[in-house]
Amino acid sequence: MALVAHTDNDVALLARLMRAEAEGDGELGMLMVGNTGINRVISNCLDFTEIRTINDMVFQSPGGFEATQKGYFYQRAREADKRLARRVIQGERQHPATNSLWFFMPAGDCPAQWYGQWNVGRFKSHCFYAPTSSECPSVFR
Repeated sequence: MALVAHTDNDVALLARLMRAEAEGDGELGMLMVGNTGINRVISNCLDFTEIRTINDMVFQSPGGFEATQKGYFYQRAREADKRLARRVIQGERQHPATNSLWFFMPAGDCPAQWYGQWNVGRFKSHCFYAPTSSECPSVFR
């Protein structure tokens, strides 16, 4: 069963985001970006209380994704990327993004905290940050 309501357009939108944010980190990195995005949709906490759909999440402003400001994001979604997006929407999760709400690509080491949240791990070029279960219980499903 899907974690969030979605249309084919939502799948393509999430696929484009995952590719634009993490294609250089391979499929696993793209899945982790997707995990973070879906967590934002279901979280209803912290910076994400007004996020209810994949579209809301992708285009959140302020606090959204840098990739939406670059041309690469606006290329058509590829079938392989849509398959990855569907896996995330269906609930597949990858550590360290399992409960993450934030990620970024630092120039060096991962800071211990980012936006007041603790680092939960790194995968290739991205550091992932998660709230506590008391801050955002719905992310810990």
